[in-house]
Amino acid sequence: MTGELVITLAYLSYLRRTVKKFSPDPLWQEILKYSFFVTLAIAIIGLILKINSNLLFLWTFFEAALVYITFKYNVFEQARRTMYGLLPLMILLFIERLIQTISVSTFDQLDNYFNIAKSIALTWMVAMIWLSGRQRKALEKERQKRLAEEERHRQIEDQNDKLERLVAERTQELTQQKDALEETLAELKSTQKQLVHSEKMASLGELTAGIAHEIQNPLNFVNNFSEVSVELLAELSEELRAGNTDMALDIAHDIEKNLEKITHHGKRADGIVKGMLQHSRSSTGTKELTDINELADEYFRLSYHGLRAKDKNFNAALQTDYDDQIGLLKVVPQDFGRVMLNLFTNAFYAVSEKRKKLYANDLAYEPKVSVETKLTKSYSYGEPDTITITVSDNGFGIPSNVLEKIYQPFFTTKPAGEGTGLGLSLSYDIITKGHGGKMEVKTKTGEFAKFIVQIPALRE
Repeated sequence: MTGELVITLAYLSYLRRTVKKFSPDPLWQEILKYSFFVTLAIAIIGLILKINSNLLFLWTFFEAALVYITFKYNVFEQARRTMYGLLPLMILLFIERLIQTISVSTFDQLDNYFNIAKSIALTWMVAMIWLSGRQRKALEKERQKRLAEEERHRQIEDQNDKLERLVAERTQELTQQKDALEETLAELKSTQKQLVHSEKMASLGELTAGIAHEIQNPLNFVNNFSEVSVELLAELSEELRAGNTDMALDIAHDIEKNLEKITHHGKRADGIVKGMLQHSRSSTGTKELTDINELADEYFRLSYHGLRAKDKNFNAALQTDYDDQIGLLKVVPQDFGRVMLNLFTNAFYAVSEKRKKLYANDLAYEPKVSVETKLTKSYSYGEPDTITITVSDNGFGIPSNVLEKIYQPFFTTKPAGEGTGLGLSLSYDIITKGHGGKMEVKTKTGEFAKFIVQIPALRE
């Protein structure tokens, strides 16, 4: 009975641990726990009362039940290898106890064989338990690995969920930001158009006085020559009536010259008006063949007379040096005219302010503004010639601490109300982006400022 008792209790204990570790089924844990204690109680009672013969079949029932549930239910799958190790010994002990109960003499005769068989069965049991232990450790390692993998997958899924939520939130934020930026961009474009229009109107205002002065001169010529021509026509009629053909021809020749001058100055006035209208219109961005020298000279003198209209005491020396080889170039006339106007207006403003300050201190000063155009031939294949336009003044120059800011939008050194801060910014964009050129400035504080514009000489 002792062997069966030890094997049964040990195996029940083993089943409880196995179920707890690999298949934590609460029902089977309860069944095995009570089975262990009931088996232990029956065994103790049997040992005390020495009821071995009757308990033999009870142990057989218990052992058969353990074998059955081990192979019947998958919850005990991990214990089957151990049962394979115990089963020979359990059968041998049962046979030995059965023979001993039936015939003691037969048992004594077979005792040595039983001992040998039990030794073999024990060896087999130890080997199978050892293999079962190794398998259990491997399975435990695999289980732990699987659990770790499941935990890692769970963490990855949690992380993915968090990332998806963050991405969704970020996408929503970016969508809102994009909508806000698009709205802001639309507002900025509208504001930009308004500011460019304001700058254009401001520059047009600078031109108004100069245009009035410039257009007055050809109109005066037209009026004067018209009056003279009327008088000459009266004299012509008298000479013809008197029969003085030679004198009549001389008078007719004078009238012809007067009419040519009237036509010339009429075209001059017409050109000024067209230039004003062209400057006030929006740029089409289309490049046209334009006389750069004529365009520069036109705006140079309009800017000068515009400042003189504001300050009757202002005078300045105007110097021009135009390269006659330039000819017609492809530029956007409205845009290029605005660049010239801005540079000339700034130059005249600089010398005017310097004149006021120096005259206030009884210091002699002669304002001077000059414009120069020059054609530079290119000797590289495929590279166009270059046109350089230089606008110089002997004003106060540009302080070094603001030199890097002069092309920034809304930056101006003029007092409030006297500048939009967009002139040089727009001019820089027109030259660099619109005409593929460059603009640079050379200056010395207190002495001069020189703006140099270079553009490719495109003729087709």
